[in-house]
Formats: sequence, structure tokens, C-alpha cells
Amino acid sequence: MSADLSIILPEILLSLFAIFALLGGVYTGKDGVASTLVWMTSAVMIVLAAWIGLSGEGTNVAFNGMFVDDGFARFSKVVVLLSAAAVLIMGEGYMRTRGLLRFEYPILIALSAVGMMMMVSAGDLMSLYMGLELQSLALYVVASLRRDSVKSTEAGLKYFVLGALSSGLLLYGASLVYGYAGTTVFSGIIQTAVHGEVSLGLLFGLIFLISGLAFKVSAVPFHMWTPDVYEGAPTPVTAFFATAPKMAAMCLFARVMHDAFGGAVADWQQIVALLSLLSMFLGAVAAIGQTNIKRLMAYSSIAHMGYALMGLAAGTVLGVEAMLVYMAIYITMNIGTFAFILLMEKDGQPVTDIASLNMYAIAQPGRAFAMLVLLFSLAGVPPMLGFFGKLYVLRAAYDAGLAWLAIAGVIASVIGAFYYLRIVFYMYFGEEQADGLDVNKSPILWGFLMASAAIMVFGIINMFGVEAAATAAAATLVN
Repeated sequence: MSADLSIILPEILLSLFAIFALLGGVYTGKDGVASTLVWMTSAVMIVLAAWIGLSGEGTNVAFNGMFVDDGFARFSKVVVLLSAAAVLIMGEGYMRTRGLLRFEYPILIALSAVGMMMMVSAGDLMSLYMGLELQSLALYVVASLRRDSVKSTEAGLKYFVLGALSSGLLLYGASLVYGYAGTTVFSGIIQTAVHGEVSLGLLFGLIFLISGLAFKVSAVPFHMWTPDVYEGAPTPVTAFFATAPKMAAMCLFARVMHDAFGGAVADWQQIVALLSLLSMFLGAVAAIGQTNIKRLMAYSSIAHMGYALMGLAAGTVLGVEAMLVYMAIYITMNIGTFAFILLMEKDGQPVTDIASLNMYAIAQPGRAFAMLVLLFSLAGVPPMLGFFGKLYVLRAAYDAGLAWLAIAGVIASVIGAFYYLRIVFYMYFGEEQADGLDVNKSPILWGFLMASAAIMVFGIINMFGVEAAATAAAATLVN
């Protein structure tokens, strides 16, 4: 038991911190300590990320296979914790000035992070569901944090109702898998499909599982909640939705496909490839008509999840590695992009209309150029780092015999470039405005924006070790 507890020590520590922070908030005047609590939560997450990244080695299994601590899980946890900490720090000023910084906010983010850590280490259908619901329940609440806003309340309600539907699909799939495999542990499930022979009942269970997981990564056709939730939630919360939960859900997707159904790649490859294809094209086409930058980023995320799923569809070590590298780059781009969105203000109020960026480069040339770099990277324009992320997944798909999917990915990328370049056009060549956006002087947001843009440029040299870490992580998942 003590060995099991030592393996899940990071999760225990973050849970204990959330519990004590909750008690502290209750007894010390609640919202008066919220700002301090944000910084404390971020610091704890950064320390835990460093500990997990530097001290972990090998593959450790706890609670009879329900919890797996391997290189894949550690890589995922480091990305999740660092991105969650970054978004908390980034959004502190926004939430405080608008009266949204309640003491529950950082606690809910911390509990959500515990759920995500559980998700990526799940080795059993029960621990998978426990981590998924812990993450989701916290996200439902933070989505509707702005109680005086109809859109925010609607966002939380839609997310909750559709999330409940996806959980039902996932549970039904899990019950079918258990019924036909005779076990809920991934290492036992994979034995039933060791030669690629999957019974019809098990295949149905797999399809329902994929459907539930596709909702969590907002893949088409389970994407319908994404634009409304992105638009309605407070912008820092939207930034969180676009980063850490996407990484956790995508890694959980990979964990289930390879650890539980790794012997039946041919059965799930075509399903995941179809999800990838639909997500890339719907995200690329639907974003063209958007005028709200948060809704545009929602459709952008749908398209980008399509590219990440392309790596997963390959069903190989290279494919998982490509997916991990792509997700790490995507999250870095999103942090910088949402830092820029948080800087968009007019008379102290947030602005999300893309047309408000007309001739922004004249008033703020440095920020406009940083955003240009990020938009080029999101579009996959060489030589930005985002181009190499797409190249990774395209190569993985091509090497796995999915040349048609790789070609479709290139076409979707070209279509998607339009709406990113349209923002660049507005910033540099749009109509002049008599009264532009306010100059938000937040050094924190400025720092995140510039750092993210710099990584897109200088990261092409060695990707700051991410590539090597992803290679090791993928190797532990796909044996």
C-alpha cells in the first residue's frame, strides 16, 4: 500500500493543497485571499511539474494496474500542470478587475488538474472515469463563473448537459467492454484482442468509448458545445479550456487506444482517421465566417484536434510521438494567443470583435508582430514551429499508410490559413479607426505573449527538449 501511495504522491499532494486551500478560504474572508491563492496554486503546480519531470523514471503500476506512472503519463502531467499554472497567472488580473476572482476559482482549477493527472495515468476503465468526471465537474462550474451573464450561464449549462450525454456514452461503452472482455483493466482488455480479433460486442464498446472521448477533445461530430462555451466563459477560463484539458483528453484517448486496444489497431484506426478528417475540415471551414475571436479560436481548436488525432490514427510509436509534440506546440501557441486576446480592451471592457484590431500594428507594433508570429504558427506557415508540428503528424500518417489523410490535412491547413491571415490583414492593412483599443500595460500578459512568440521562432532549433521527451514518452506507451 505504501508503494502505491508513493506512486500517486503528486496527485495526493495537489488534492491536499486544494482541500486546505478550501478550508483556508472559508475561514479567512474568502474572496480577499483569492489573488494570493491563485499565485500559491500556480507555484504548487510548477513545483509538482518540476518534480514529476525530473524525478520520475521507469514504469510503475499502482493499485493492481488501475494507475500507471510511465514516461507517457509524466510528459503529459508536466504539460498539463505548466499550462494550467500559466493560464492561472495570466488570467489573475482579468478576473480580479472584473469581480470574478472568487476563492473557488483556483481551487476548482487545481481539482480539475488532479482529474487530468488521473486521466493520463489511468490503467483501468474505472480510474479513467473517475479522473474524467473530476476534471469535467470542475470545468462545468468555472464555465459558468460569471453568474450575471446569460451567455456564461448558458455555456455552463450546455457544457454540463452535453458532458452528461458523453459520460453516458462512455459508461455504456465501458460496460460493453467489461461484459465482453471480462475485466476493466487495460492490460486484461488488450489480451482479448491480442491477434486483432475483436468480438462484435467489444467493437461496439470500443465505438462508444471513442464517442465519449471524442466529446472531450471536441472532435467532430461531438464538437457542438465548443463555440458556445468558448464564447460564453470568461476569457481566462476559455484559455484554460483550450490548453490543459485538451492535452489530458488527447493523452487519455491515446492511452485507451494503445494500452487497452493496441492489438486491434485496424479496428479503431479508420474511426479515429474519420474523426480527424471531419474535425480538420469543419474547423477550417466554419471558422471563416466568425467575427468573434473567441468563437474563431473554438473552431481553430476543433481543427487542431483533428491534426492531433491524425497522429493518433497512425497507430504507431511515431504517431504518438507526433501527437505529443503537436499538442505541446499547440498549447504554447494558445497561451500566447489568449494572452493577446486578454490584452484586447476598450474603456476597460473586454473586446472580442476581430474588426476592432484594424490597424492595431500602428498603435502596438510589438504586440502585433508577436501575434503575427503566433498566427503564422497556428496556420502552419514555415518556418514557424507550428509548421513542424503539422509536419510531424503528416509524416506519421503517411508512414502508416494513411496518405489520403495526410493529403486531406494539407488541404484543410491551406483552407484554415485564411482566417488566421485575415486577422493579420486587419492588424496591418485594415481600415483606420478614429478610436482604437486601449493600451493594456499588463507586464504579465505582455511577457506571455512575447515568450510564446519567441518559442515559435527559436524553438525550431531544438524544440527545447520536447522532441526527445516525446520520443521517450511514446516508446513507453507503444511497446
